[in-house]
Parts: sequence; C-alpha cells; structure tokens
Amino acid sequence: MTDSLRPDDGRVFHPTRMLICVILGFTSGLPLFILLNLVQAWLRSEHVDLKSIGLFALIQFPYTWKFLWAPLMDRFAPNFLGWKPGRRRGWMFVTQLLVAGAVAIMGTYSPQRDLMTIAALAAALAFFSASLDICLDAYRRELLSDREQGLGTAMHVNAYKVAGLVPGSLALIMADHLPWSQVFFATAAFMLPGIVMTLLVKEPEIRGTPPKTLREAVVEPFHEFVMRGGWSQALLVLAFIFLYKLGDSMATSLATSFYLDLGFTKTQIGVVAKATSLWASVAGGIIGGIWLIKLGINRGLWVFGVLQLVSVLGFAWLAEAGAVVAGLGAVIAFEAFTAGLGTAAFTAYIARTTDPRYTATQFALFTSLASVPRTFANAGTGYIVDGVGWLTFFLICTALAIPGMLLLPKVAPWGADDDGGDGVPAASRM
Repeated sequence: MTDSLRPDDGRVFHPTRMLICVILGFTSGLPLFILLNLVQAWLRSEHVDLKSIGLFALIQFPYTWKFLWAPLMDRFAPNFLGWKPGRRRGWMFVTQLLVAGAVAIMGTYSPQRDLMTIAALAAALAFFSASLDICLDAYRRELLSDREQGLGTAMHVNAYKVAGLVPGSLALIMADHLPWSQVFFATAAFMLPGIVMTLLVKEPEIRGTPPKTLREAVVEPFHEFVMRGGWSQALLVLAFIFLYKLGDSMATSLATSFYLDLGFTKTQIGVVAKATSLWASVAGGIIGGIWLIKLGINRGLWVFGVLQLVSVLGFAWLAEAGAVVAGLGAVIAFEAFTAGLGTAAFTAYIARTTDPRYTATQFALFTSLASVPRTFANAGTGYIVDGVGWLTFFLICTALAIPGMLLLPKVAPWGADDDGGDGVPAASRM
C-alpha cells in the first residue's frame, strides 16, 4: 500500500482502505464465532453434558477486560529477527498466528478425554482473539480519516458478522463428512487472508508521540481523556457510551423466547430470522456508513438513535398483534437494519473519541465499558419480563433508550463540527 493512501489527501474514502477493513473485520469475527458456534457444536456432538458446555461461556471474559493489557500494545512494537513491522502490524501478525494455531491444535484433542485441555485452549483462544481486536481497532482508527470512520467501521462490523457463516454453517457441513481435526484445521485456514493482508499493508502514519514508557502507556490514556474536557465532560462521554444502545440491546436479549411465547413455530422463527436479520443488519451498517459521510458522525448519532428507539416500539406492537408472520419479518428486519445504522455511528464516535497516541488503550476501554452495563442489564431481563409481561418490558426498553439520546447535545451537538482539527471531537473539549 502506498503513501498516497494516507487519510490527509482529501478524498472522501479510499476503496483500498475499505477492502482492508473488510478483510480484517472478517479476521476479527472468525475466532469469536468459533468459540460461540463451532466449539459448542463439537462438544455437544461428542456427548459433552450441557452443564459443562454452558460453563464454556465464562471463557469470554477477555473481551470485557481487554483494556487491562491494551497499554502493552500501545507501548511495545514486536520485532522479528530484524523485521520491524511496527506497533500495529506487529501485534496483528502475532495475534493472528496465535489464533490460527490455537484453532488448529484444538481439533486434535478429544472432548471425552481432554475436556480440561480443550477448555484451556478455548480460554487462550479468547485471550488471543480479544488481543487481536485491540490491535485491529487501533489499526483501523489510525488508518482511516474521521470522515471514513463510519463507512470503514460498517465494513469491518459487517465482515465480522459474515465471518460467523464459516464456523456456524460451512464448518458444520464439513463436520458431517470429515473428522473434527480436519474441520478445525480448515477453519483455522480462513485466518490466512488476514495474515497476508497484514504482510502487505503499511503501518499507519503515527500522529503524535507514542508512549515511551510502560507507565506512560498505562496512565496517560486515562489522564489525557479526563484532562481533555475535565471530569464532567469525561463522565458525560462515558455515560453516553454506557447508554446509547442499552434499550436496543435489552429488547433483543430474549428475542427468541419472545417469539416462542407469541406462538410462532421454531421453523417460522428460523426461516424468517435467518432470512432477514443478518442481511438487514449488513445493509443497515453499509447504508449507515455511507450516510455518515453526508451527515457526519454527530448528526448520524441523532438520526440513527431515533430510528433505533422506534424499532424497539416495533416489538411492543408485535406483542399486541400476536403471531403474525409478516409482522415478525418486518419487526426483525427493521430492528436489525436500525441496529446496523446505530452501530456504524456509535463505533465511529468511539473511534473518533480516541487520542491517536493511545488508540489501542482508549478504544479497548471504551468498547469494554460499552459491553459491561449491557451485559449486566441483559442478565436481569428475564426477571423483568416475568414481573411485567412482554408489552411493558418493551416499553421499558424504549424508555431506557431515551437517556442516551438526552446526552447528545452535550457529547455530540447537532450543529458542531465532527472534528475539531486534532482528531478529537469538539464536544469532548467543551
């Protein structure tokens, strides 16, 4: 990749950089879906009990706590016997190799004889995968200009989702015809495009001075964020990151149970959901990314946030309408589409809010914080539904979408420039 592809050459977006986002997004999503889909199917088909399989969900903790070791990726740049690929490419190369190796090795063990070894490998895979996410997010933030963040993020997120088709569909089909060891090896081979891409691209341009000591890498990302606009502005930004997608997340956390309770058959749910959800979400992400180029990130957060809120009301309508198949398709498609729009704007906002000197640490911190409150809130949704019923539950979810919107005038004013000139949003310096 040539220097003409730097973010400051005045073009709206670069197809080559968008292609990089697609390939690395696919690479980022593959290991998570291996853990969620392929490992679970493998263990169950080998007659591992459901309680043991359920405990495998605990291995996902690195995705929530990845900000703890992200400073190491800001501070150090791997070297390989004289080859110095740089901070971002070096860590991308290392973590992709570790992910591919862990997946390939895992399939050589027997769930009946080596369950603890498999659990250890799965935990290691989760750690390598979360680490890969850290450096990929940082690389994408530094590669793209602020105007490109929405579309580039949409490309990354959509490729991330499409990656789920490999361990969730293709690998399961192969498992009917091949030994599990070969299935895992073939699945690991899908990491190769990302590895090749890492070798071909150049290190993004360094903006600002990277941390020179480990202490600076740990302390300065948090210090810079707080000092940027003071404690009050920092808390407002964190509260917004907590709340913006909370209502939408809660509304979909028990979606399958909701559809079953309404009286839809499993076949209806499977056919309608699979036919509409993924592709509506992909369409929303792509259209949202393109739309953000015209709207800007700030206005995108307002427009897409309103659409997200309306989509939650669709579930409330369906709770009243009952088992109407056309209604099911419309509600699922509209929610997935608007969720894609909101994710494009929200992730672009998070990327823009990071300081280029501490991209890995701040990006990891913000995305981790965005997942923690939703995880805890979603854990209690079953109790809420049991107490108030589906209709009231969805009205509560709608209400929970409002506080994040009310923070927009402070964190992303409608009329403010998206970029104050230094890569930091003007609202963050208020």
